[in-house]
Amino acid sequence: MSKNLFYEESGQFKVAEIVQQNEATYLVNTQHGKRAKIKANHVFLSFDGDAAAFLEHAQALAADMDVDLLWSVCGEAEFSADDAAQEYFGAQPSQSELAATLMALYAAPMYFYKKNKGVFKAAPEDTLKQALAAIERKKQQEAQIEVWAAELMAGRLPEVVAAEAKSILHAPDKQSLSYKAVVKAAESQKTSVFGLMQMVGAVPPLPQYFLDGFLLKQFPKGAGWGAHPQPNIPDLPHADPTIRAFSIDDADTTEIDDALSVRVLPNGHHVIGIHIAAPSLSIEPESPMEALVFARQSTVYYPGGKITMLPEEWIGAFSLDEGGYRPAMSLYAEVDADFHVVATESKLEAVYVDANLRIQNIETAFQPVADTRRNDEFAHQEAMNWLYDFAIAQQKARGKYDPTRPKQFDYGIDLGANDEVHISVRERGAPIDTLVSETMILANSTWAQMLNDAEVPGLFRVQPAGKVRMSTQSEPHIGLGLQHYAWFTSPLRRAADYINQKQLISLILPDVSPRFLPKDSMLFAALRDFEATYGAYADFQRHMEAYWSLVYIQQNQMSELNALLLKDDLVRIEGLPLVGRASGIPIDAQPKSRIKLAVTGVDLNQVSIGLNYLNALLPAAAAPATA
Repeated sequence: MSKNLFYEESGQFKVAEIVQQNEATYLVNTQHGKRAKIKANHVFLSFDGDAAAFLEHAQALAADMDVDLLWSVCGEAEFSADDAAQEYFGAQPSQSELAATLMALYAAPMYFYKKNKGVFKAAPEDTLKQALAAIERKKQQEAQIEVWAAELMAGRLPEVVAAEAKSILHAPDKQSLSYKAVVKAAESQKTSVFGLMQMVGAVPPLPQYFLDGFLLKQFPKGAGWGAHPQPNIPDLPHADPTIRAFSIDDADTTEIDDALSVRVLPNGHHVIGIHIAAPSLSIEPESPMEALVFARQSTVYYPGGKITMLPEEWIGAFSLDEGGYRPAMSLYAEVDADFHVVATESKLEAVYVDANLRIQNIETAFQPVADTRRNDEFAHQEAMNWLYDFAIAQQKARGKYDPTRPKQFDYGIDLGANDEVHISVRERGAPIDTLVSETMILANSTWAQMLNDAEVPGLFRVQPAGKVRMSTQSEPHIGLGLQHYAWFTSPLRRAADYINQKQLISLILPDVSPRFLPKDSMLFAALRDFEATYGAYADFQRHMEAYWSLVYIQQNQMSELNALLLKDDLVRIEGLPLVGRASGIPIDAQPKSRIKLAVTGVDLNQVSIGLNYLNALLPAAAAPATA
């Protein structure tokens, strides 16, 4: 009769026939007919007879054992498997009963703690109750997951899943029951979580879906402002009563950060006034309002909406709206007949804003390069004509005037009824753009130099080489041809401008200290936070512009598109704020060349477009038509 072993291997109990035995190991034939070595310390007992029948009988006995009864007879002290078998089966348990006891002890780790080979300790009663309660909860949770998953697979949306839909789609708690149910149902249906949620109606229209994801990530506490005190408007001296400032903005601009004015001096020189909204006068360091500025970092823009950095009440108090005196930080630049800036002065004052000019209303009439200029078609046209001449002179002085440069375009997306997409195209660097940008560059560079000369830190825009970056110390900006540059002119909309304005105030008001001192770790943190957040907002804006561009392509049933080849297979579509990748572009195609592409598919869910190369195009002779 064969001699057999009952042993444990990798948490499983097995039997095998002994072939050879030495002090530390056994050479055995396993149930599967393989020759193997078994360590002696893994063996619990030996027996005669049919090994398979022995194991089957032991397994049946173990399955019938009452674990609660076994636990109750084991006591509090450590015990052996032999002790437990004697207490449960009687004074002389059989080999198969001992094997069954071992199986039962190993199978119930919550009831019995393994202390050594064949030695155990019963779990304390309180601990066991907690473990059993946890098991029961897990069973109930698994049952709930099954119920919800079944509903989802049947095309129904459970209330709990509906309530948590945003987080499940964008920022799931992977341990939540609702998420596990969705994943289980999605795997069963062989689809993605998004696909399943869309199938049961839990995904809102795509623009809202994309916005929900952005808000959950960037505004986890919500995009509302909460309760904030009304701003305390400072009592500032009024500017010269002859100054009548005017702003130039898009029609939908509500945060009017900047305005301009022009006066002629008796000596024939002109004085440009660059007037910037001054909310930093009323925002105290470490105040809740400053915390809000540092949390938001910028106004968020996207087609069909925006989320402002400051609450509406604060925007209303400091926006340079027409029809009254508004708090402002003003830079006055005296300019001679040859358009040289001969003197500058910075003031904190209340300036009278005479008009908020809107680009859409005046651009057609503003033709400063025409042979015959009109000065009476809209308010302040004469001043704007002179400012344009000054702007061109500034570009030339910086070595940045290039009338032959390739045309670039800015796009506006307006949404009509039923999300009908209208896309407008403006040439970048149009006369109004040049006028505004050059005057803002003058203010930004002048004030950046003031901070640098006074050794007051700020958030500077620098480009000594390579890409533009931000720094707490000034360095040259080769892209603009300037020694010093920083953002000051949009403090209602950007935290960097607020910080720089706060620093600049300390140079104008001697009794005010800078918000940040040199090498202040908080200023480095502010720089890092601004760059990261500002970049994330820009990515979201581009994402939404790309989405609406694809909708526009579908609405207009566009099967072919003209594009500019950027590099490799990357292309920029003409007439749309859309960049994509195209297949089949010839290997010898040159960057900046124009090509025609076939539209092979549009996926709005993924915001992607399929494009195939058709042929090359001649260089563009004119700007693309307004879409």
